[in-house]
Amino acid sequence: MTSAPQVIETAIPGPKIIEPRVFGDERGFFMETWNRSDFEEAGLNMSWVQDNHSHSQKGVLRGLHFQNPGPQGKLVRVTQGAVFDVAVDLRRSSEYFGRWVGVELSAQNKRMLWVPEGFAHGFLTLSDGTDFMYKCTAPYAPKAEHTLAWDDPDVGVEWPEIGLEPIVSEKDRMGQALATIEAFV
Repeated sequence: MTSAPQVIETAIPGPKIIEPRVFGDERGFFMETWNRSDFEEAGLNMSWVQDNHSHSQKGVLRGLHFQNPGPQGKLVRVTQGAVFDVAVDLRRSSEYFGRWVGVELSAQNKRMLWVPEGFAHGFLTLSDGTDFMYKCTAPYAPKAEHTLAWDDPDVGVEWPEIGLEPIVSEKDRMGQALATIEAFV
């Protein structure tokens, strides 16, 4: 039996929803979160240089982050709790420039999202005690990090209503408008 994941296209070329094969029984479950040959077979050729883990309470909104130069591709997933995860196309040459896709990722649904280079990324936590993990194709470079405003009306992300005002860091509160960011070619 193969453990290859199901890869689902999104409304924007590039980001992909990945549903891993989950093998469960009365003891629990097992799943591969990344397998080079299975991902390459699905057209996803990735090389990892860094793994990250964040833990957040309900209502925390992180993002929308990107690096330029030195963009990061990210394979993201949730191991505890749930998030609404968003990728925004920042490639000026793309017909989808400024458009976004969003998907719920949770410990329960075990979905992952591939966010390729050239996209801003962010998420809103939907439950307390959310653990969010992601692999990156490039190292974190603080001097190249930028933030697209999470509430920019020109992007128009439709964040889910969760009964709380989003808890946003000072850095993310100062995010730039799509019209002024240092976008990709």
